[in-house]
Amino acid sequence: MSAVHTLEQLHNGQLAGVRRLTLSCGLSDFPREIFDLADSLEILDLSGNALSYLPDDLPRLHKLRIIFCSDNLFTTLPAVLGSCPALEMIGFKANRIDHVPAAALPPRLRWLTLTDNAIEVLPDELGKCGALQKLMLAGNCLASLPASLANCRQLELVRIAANRFTALPDCLLSLPCLSWLAYAGNPFTQVRELAALSDAGAAGVAWPRLALAQQLGEGASGVIYRARLDGRDDVAVKVFKGAMTSDGLPRSEMAACVGAGTHAGLIPILGTLDGHPQQAMGLVMPLIDAAFRNLAGPPSLASCTRDVYADGVRLDAPQALAIAHGIASAVCQLHARGIVHGDLYGHNILHAHAGACLLGDFGAASMFAPGSPQGDLLQGIEARAFGVLLGELIAHCATPLPGLQAMMDACLQEGVLLRPQFDVIERALRDMLPA
Repeated sequence: MSAVHTLEQLHNGQLAGVRRLTLSCGLSDFPREIFDLADSLEILDLSGNALSYLPDDLPRLHKLRIIFCSDNLFTTLPAVLGSCPALEMIGFKANRIDHVPAAALPPRLRWLTLTDNAIEVLPDELGKCGALQKLMLAGNCLASLPASLANCRQLELVRIAANRFTALPDCLLSLPCLSWLAYAGNPFTQVRELAALSDAGAAGVAWPRLALAQQLGEGASGVIYRARLDGRDDVAVKVFKGAMTSDGLPRSEMAACVGAGTHAGLIPILGTLDGHPQQAMGLVMPLIDAAFRNLAGPPSLASCTRDVYADGVRLDAPQALAIAHGIASAVCQLHARGIVHGDLYGHNILHAHAGACLLGDFGAASMFAPGSPQGDLLQGIEARAFGVLLGELIAHCATPLPGLQAMMDACLQEGVLLRPQFDVIERALRDMLPA
């Protein structure tokens, strides 16, 4: 977390030379003193204010690479952003934006977050952003994407959940680098999501049966607590926040969780939460053994779409192979049930000694029709995410793994339908495991 600065510090010249400035203090006007930082400022975070405009001379911040203005009052993505010479990342989540002018798109754009706004149309010029890697559009009013997006051949992560799409946009399905796609909570996914929630057979757990204890963790979609069930069993309870997340809707996540079924590589669901005092949705799960820990940390601003591993992380060959096979087996089951995970990353994998692993966080999971041509493409997209993961396992393994390397190469092929499906991947990896 970056430090939050004060207007007083800015006014008094105490922030000279800073590379990152964070101001959240009810601003309705852009402080002109920010321009005094033009020779150093690279990251400007003005989230959580009351701003509705940016000054026309913003390009004077000639080193500015990243700007965040989430939770403000913008109704238009400021056109001046497109004139900022070094700008690569733009985040305007949870504003009131209903207009995205072509002029607002800087030529070096890599990461665009417009989650939770009111956008109905995006400009065709988005397809000219050849460096674009990450596009976050969940929670808008989009029914289509510009066909030109097919030109964004570096695009790896797309979030279009909770919009108005009646079909998955064709322009996404042949992108050679697309690996992480979330599209749940749209009209064309609703029937499958409701069916999963009604047919999964997950028992309801009444709120009074639970005694919540300490908080264990918090993610984009919910808070996880330790709890006692019926006064005797230790469990984990995930209470969804009930609002839009960067990936989509809590209801969609819950549908995927209960639809995933039982598998050694998935966290089991004991039941769904009934009767929460604020009508929040939730899941009751077994407590995970404390020996399990996250394989990696999430992507940083610098890594953009790549996980960040702690210094010194080393796996032996049996561990790496066991993790690879365990995750492939879990994803194989998901795909057989018509679910793509959408967020197949090391930071969503828990692992313990000897390579035991669990795939978690279904916030970006989406449903499809198994055996359909579109389903084959979606599985091919997820295979690329798995290829990235294999590359990370190889990089952190003390010994060469030629079998994993060959599988990685197969998963990273440019042609989406040339990549192996997960039943093939699982069998091949099973054969690589030590006897």
